[in-house]
Amino acid sequence: MTCQKLWTRNFIALIAANGFLFASFHFLLPTITVYAASLGATGAQIGLIGGIFGYSAIFIRLFTDTGVRAFGKKKCLYAGLLLCVASVLGYMLFPSADAIIFARVIHGLGFGLSTTFAAAIAADVIPAARRGEGIGYFGMGSTVAMALAPAFGLYLLAESAIWLFTASIAVSLLALMMAYACKTKEAVTELPPTPPLRSSIRNRLCEHGTAGPSLLTILFGAGYGSVNTFIAMLAAEKSVENAGLFFVIGTLFVFISRPFGGRLLDRYGAFAVVLPGAVSYLLALGIMIMADSLTGLLVASVFYGLGAGALLPALLTWMLNMVRSDRHSAASATFYNMLDIGTSTGLIVLGTLAGSVGYTHMFMYVMGIMALFLLLAVFQYYHRSEQVLAEAEEL
Repeated sequence: MTCQKLWTRNFIALIAANGFLFASFHFLLPTITVYAASLGATGAQIGLIGGIFGYSAIFIRLFTDTGVRAFGKKKCLYAGLLLCVASVLGYMLFPSADAIIFARVIHGLGFGLSTTFAAAIAADVIPAARRGEGIGYFGMGSTVAMALAPAFGLYLLAESAIWLFTASIAVSLLALMMAYACKTKEAVTELPPTPPLRSSIRNRLCEHGTAGPSLLTILFGAGYGSVNTFIAMLAAEKSVENAGLFFVIGTLFVFISRPFGGRLLDRYGAFAVVLPGAVSYLLALGIMIMADSLTGLLVASVFYGLGAGALLPALLTWMLNMVRSDRHSAASATFYNMLDIGTSTGLIVLGTLAGSVGYTHMFMYVMGIMALFLLLAVFQYYHRSEQVLAEAEEL
């Protein structure tokens, strides 16, 4: 069997576009609320600025089918990136809390379109037999952005908000240039008619046939978002300094796990990656809870990187493999919707809980969420195995 080529010009352009898109996002993730507070935003406005972005992204993904039918995947990707540029320009030109809230809605719409269609186009570009490996590499750009961009964004804000927003606009434009450099031709497919609205709302939020990995993605979104957001608070509660090194070490092990996890998925299926990834993430949480030094947190970061690096691309690839090629946009939208629902809802609930019980005890609840993830994954694995055996007996 010949090895299908993965590293094409189009694939490399998409990795770069995705990386620049997430760099722009992570520049602003820790800084936009700080900037809003400096303008006199109230606590309620700051909370809205932080939360409305995710729900705006979820909303626009409900209409990915409509966008594909009307304009195609690449034009939808361009539109999303242009909305990202316009929204950051709005932050810079209209320095008021109300204007930032409005621009944040626009930014969520643009980010929702961009992430969905970048992943959908990548799924089309990657050879089907190497999709797990390819999706793992595709996410490398966003991994680098998550590790480096937040600290750089805080540095730029300390110098000047104008510098921060200019840098965010610049990398968004680079993402647009890289997306344009991807010269894929969209397959002409006879698409079935759009289903009636009353029967398609659920399917627009969660693509038909992807309920299993969708539920797991919601749970992982809560677990993943809680670590990314609250690890610094946990370290402060334990009087541990230099907690930022957690993400440096974690990112290193994400890089190590993704190529191997992708190849494992392509050869043995999603469960071969999801189950050990969940165990690794549970170990990370347990070590974080018990750690009382920086060394303990860094040991936890190793298992965090291995677990997150395995689970994120595996869940996305699992959904993409469950649908026809003309439904890749819908499957990609489902993945990001479920991740955002889990992250946004988890942060609200767990953040409120932490205010009452502290961050150490809050992470015990996060362990419970990931234990439920593992139990459901094992259940789906054995349920799927029974189905395969039943089908084999019928032949």
